[in-house]
Amino acid sequence: MSQTHQPAHQHRAENHSTAIEENKDPVCGMTVSPDATIASDYQGRRYLFCGTKCKTKFDLDPQRYLQPAEPEPAIEGAIYTCPMHPEIRQPMPGTCPKCGMALEPEMPSLDDEENPELTDFRHRFWWTLPLTIIVTVLAMAGHSLALMAPQTQNWVELILATPIVLWAGWPFFVRGVQSVITRNPNMWTLIGSGTAAAYFYSVAATVAPDIFPASFVEHGRVGVYFEAAAVIISLTLLGQIFELKARSQTSAAIKSLLGLAPKTARRIASDGSEEDIPLTHVHIGDRLRVRPGEKVPVDGVVEEGASVVDESMLTGEPIPVSKQPGDKLIGATINANGSLIMRAEKVGSATTLAQIVQMVAQAQRSRAPMQRLADVVAGYFVVIVVSIALLTFFIWGFFGPEPSWVYGLINAVAVLIIACPCALGLATPMSIMVATGKAATAGVLFRDAAAIEQLRTIDTLIVDKTGTLTAGKPAFHRMVAATGWNEDEVLRLAASIDQGSEHPLAHAIVTEALRRQLVLDKPERFESSTGIGVRGQVAGKAVILGNTALMADAQVTVIGMAETAETLRKEGASVMYLAVDGHLAGIVAVADPIKDSTPEALAGLKAVGIRVIMATGDGLTTARAVATRLGLDEVYGEVKPQDKLALVERLQKEGRKVAMAGDGINDAPALARADVGIAMGTGTDVAMNSAPVTLVKGDLRGILRARALSVATVGNMRQNLAFAFLYNALGIPLAAGVLYPFTGLLLSPLIAAVAMSFSSVSVISNALRLRRVKI
Repeated sequence: MSQTHQPAHQHRAENHSTAIEENKDPVCGMTVSPDATIASDYQGRRYLFCGTKCKTKFDLDPQRYLQPAEPEPAIEGAIYTCPMHPEIRQPMPGTCPKCGMALEPEMPSLDDEENPELTDFRHRFWWTLPLTIIVTVLAMAGHSLALMAPQTQNWVELILATPIVLWAGWPFFVRGVQSVITRNPNMWTLIGSGTAAAYFYSVAATVAPDIFPASFVEHGRVGVYFEAAAVIISLTLLGQIFELKARSQTSAAIKSLLGLAPKTARRIASDGSEEDIPLTHVHIGDRLRVRPGEKVPVDGVVEEGASVVDESMLTGEPIPVSKQPGDKLIGATINANGSLIMRAEKVGSATTLAQIVQMVAQAQRSRAPMQRLADVVAGYFVVIVVSIALLTFFIWGFFGPEPSWVYGLINAVAVLIIACPCALGLATPMSIMVATGKAATAGVLFRDAAAIEQLRTIDTLIVDKTGTLTAGKPAFHRMVAATGWNEDEVLRLAASIDQGSEHPLAHAIVTEALRRQLVLDKPERFESSTGIGVRGQVAGKAVILGNTALMADAQVTVIGMAETAETLRKEGASVMYLAVDGHLAGIVAVADPIKDSTPEALAGLKAVGIRVIMATGDGLTTARAVATRLGLDEVYGEVKPQDKLALVERLQKEGRKVAMAGDGINDAPALARADVGIAMGTGTDVAMNSAPVTLVKGDLRGILRARALSVATVGNMRQNLAFAFLYNALGIPLAAGVLYPFTGLLLSPLIAAVAMSFSSVSVISNALRLRRVKI
């Protein structure tokens, strides 16, 4: 039998390669000294790191860095769509053929990294920004400083501007060409044509200055506009960076929802053994254990145990719900204090949480995209400007004085430069920028421009109850003592026995007793009956605090105070009876109080003609009680997330402009689907990520302030757009030379560039007036 022997030098090479691999930081790939002290042991092997940050990342998820993953151009099974044109759908990344925007995944995932286009644009911007600054300084002050000969300065500006225009601005030219090929002229067509005209005209003036008339020579050289092209490219890149950052936040709502689900579940095998498994490995029929403080992994039913579960993510009800064998459980809700054994009934995309995620995604995509007036008109504007430039070139070429074609070229370039989209492009964004800053100082955060434009048109407002109209957490409401008892003593005993309970209602009672400076006794014995109350011994007395079922179990008669209890329930309160030594001592009522600012806010909304509708997951009795106190006529109770979404869609089909105000996860689909979603800043991250408007302090009066600002902002935008169009209507004919037969004067590209700058400054100045608007 033969053997194959490897040469010694090959062994040495392999050992050397292995040593290098073992000394490489698995997170960043940097080669680390074998004597490095920052290290982690994993699966019997020691890994070295360049610093503590890399070690921390590795310790959190070692497999992510140990399993080499080949980069894929697209997420498997993902559909990419355009945020402005949802009808554009394709299975791979790219740009929208209509507007040139980068396509994004229809359904984001928690593993999504930074948008590669954002990374690319940031790279292009920062690498070329120094060149833009130098070119601009040379153009503005070069002749005053006399640093070099005038023609030499032209060549220096050409060398500096070329990488800015041809490298940093390349994506804009690609989009501009694509807009022409697909016959969808847009702002990229304007930016591409304007910068190309300024750049190539300047190249011609630098390379062949003799072809230009003597009248175009100033300070010893033919005027060039490299700085105009460079500044336009840099400003456009900066605007795109801000826009892409903002767009990346639109998926934050879905990512927040995806993050609610636990990563693992504890499965009970047929032999009684237990193990933690990934959530994706849970199957229908599996028996799962949910320990105190853990999230329920999937939808199912309780088989053993008893506890209270916080379901506010679905119902909006702030009070946890008691769970007994046979009761339904919802995935991602939080088990409070008891241990439960459940049977899985719905997993994967069938769970309630997954359905909410789907509804939010669909609602975000189904909303009509904002079409700024500038973008609507841009298609016609571009065609008209290019047509005028071509017409100018040929009319001057055939009928103008000699050198006629040079005059034609110069005047055509002047038309394109003066029609550069700076004023048109700044008209809306500048107003939006100032308005969002003004709103932030008034406690209102706008996430996109569409919300500012649309808020003034709203005629219907749907409001959630818990956390929106009310404070969103239980508070002491009222105390009623039975004959022979005083209120403070009843409250003191109730708070004393509740000191051992973790229930939110107990916390509200104890807080009120401490506020009244009552002295509480430590319970000598305490027993919690999940979902119905507590019992124990306080200062030698047998004390029971709970609902009617607990009183019946203890054979305590409550008939004498039943009518009072029902009255309190109609006021929206949760009622608990207190019994001492087998006799009824009184009633303690806890409720979710209405915010102090709510009545004033609702009155103001009605005064401006807005129809207000309450839609809540709470019981209808509680909802009507709150509505009656607030003077609301339309009330929907016991509604689920899909019901709120359906209500928004029904009102929209009736022709109403609908705003939705809410604070919970259960409000997310409706917030995303509404014409304007308004989240309470005191609510959940999911709600705030689903809504384009956030009221920082959760004060509904902020809606009135935001609406007033919306009216002022849209008026300001219209003024800006009107000026931009008027400027172009006057400037383009002048640049084309219509006054030449009468005055003998031509508008050179230099003056055209000055006029272009003046138009931009005027638009910005007008937008800044919004800072003085009273809201």
